[in-house]
Amino acid sequence: MNLLPFQIVVLRSDALLFALLAAVFLLALWARRQAPLRASWARVAANKVAMVSFTILMAFLLIGVLDSLHYRARLAVVSGQAANKPIYAVEVTSLLDALLAPLREHPEKTYSAPLATHLFAKEPLPGTEMRDFPRLAWGGAHLFAAGQGAEDALAAHRGKDVLQRGFLGATGGLLFWLLALFIVQRVNIAGRRNTAQKVGAGDTAQDLNQAIFLTQAAVSTSNQPARNAVSLTLLALCVLTGVAIGLGTGYHVLGTDKVGQDVLYLSLKSIRTGLLIGTLTTLVMLPVAVVLGILAGFLGGWVDDLIQYLYTTLNSIPGVLLIAAAVLMMQVLIDTHPELFTTAAERADARLLALCLILGMTSWTGLARLLRGETLKLRELEFVQAARAFGVGRLAIMLRHILPNLMHIVLIALVMDFSGLVLAEAVLSYVGVGVDPSTISFGTMINAARMELARDPMVWWSLASAFSFMFILVLAANLFTDAVRDAFDPRAIS
Repeated sequence: MNLLPFQIVVLRSDALLFALLAAVFLLALWARRQAPLRASWARVAANKVAMVSFTILMAFLLIGVLDSLHYRARLAVVSGQAANKPIYAVEVTSLLDALLAPLREHPEKTYSAPLATHLFAKEPLPGTEMRDFPRLAWGGAHLFAAGQGAEDALAAHRGKDVLQRGFLGATGGLLFWLLALFIVQRVNIAGRRNTAQKVGAGDTAQDLNQAIFLTQAAVSTSNQPARNAVSLTLLALCVLTGVAIGLGTGYHVLGTDKVGQDVLYLSLKSIRTGLLIGTLTTLVMLPVAVVLGILAGFLGGWVDDLIQYLYTTLNSIPGVLLIAAAVLMMQVLIDTHPELFTTAAERADARLLALCLILGMTSWTGLARLLRGETLKLRELEFVQAARAFGVGRLAIMLRHILPNLMHIVLIALVMDFSGLVLAEAVLSYVGVGVDPSTISFGTMINAARMELARDPMVWWSLASAFSFMFILVLAANLFTDAVRDAFDPRAIS
């Protein structure tokens, strides 16, 4: 008998995401034991821009992970139902949905501007022939709780209420940051004390404190600017989160869309979709591009001709048409086999994974051509010729000599493809062949807001929110990967 008030649901995309995180964790543990890799990552950790970008990416990743913990709520027992046979809701929700319940469960009738108390457009008032801006059902409702007669007086205090809520939220975020900073410092001091004791710094308290001080000074001299940048970034994120929580308890911070859904909620829900499309598609595309590109450039001959013929043929087909045809065929397959999907969430997840697979299998040609050209140059260099002269096998040469000298190009292409794939989803959703309509993404937000810019007055906040979140995500990924490329490029290391 399941005593939990919910039923855990693991979607295919959730399993892939957690498997990817586990693989990254294991690779990090392995790289920590490798001196060259540890030195390269130390250079990344000393880069202020890289660590600020990494912190922002971790914030996006945290939101994506929270949105990947899915469950079905347990319904209340009704008369005639056996107590040992629980019934769960059909709707699949996530932990992020539970945390954002005030935004999710309080929709409005239609458009409303950020921090507004009334609808964006005038409507006929019930029982009259007048047109006015109706009050929102939830946004700013606390200002009108005193009654109809006090509406004008309370509405005049909206600015004061917004400032008060924002200040309290910012204060809460600041206190949380101070608490986290204190805990981190205490953990660091404890770790350095243990290190000093293992080294044998001395038996007296004075010697131990001196060893801790010297250890702290040696570490902070190189990484202190980057740590300060990370600390300030976390401060900004905590304050912004606190302000959003403070204002979100009484207002729609970024307004509402055409059907009254909170735009901030939609933007946060779109992060998971963008991360999945960017990462999973890249993981599908990257091995194919790297293997075929290196083989074509290093082996040459008929292998090179065959691979060139393959990616030339794929490039001759318009990418959008090829992707649209594949997505539509996959949608027909999903529609004709509804028995394979228990809930609508599983159905939408299957289309999302199919889109990632299709995008990955059609977007590897550019990177493969680039790696082929670079491999043609590398195979003629002295260290490769020396390896051949000493009898090193082809596979060993490609793994030990060719691939490490191509990783900086792979990293650049990885981020560029990630950014392009996030934007490609928006384009595909705009033409109706992207993710499932029930899946919230930046593309569906832009598609829904395409006609809003033609309104008078213009509805700008949905498009602006989707653009801002997507811009920050892509920019942080680009800056972080540039730093990683510089740190791992063998030709850039003195």
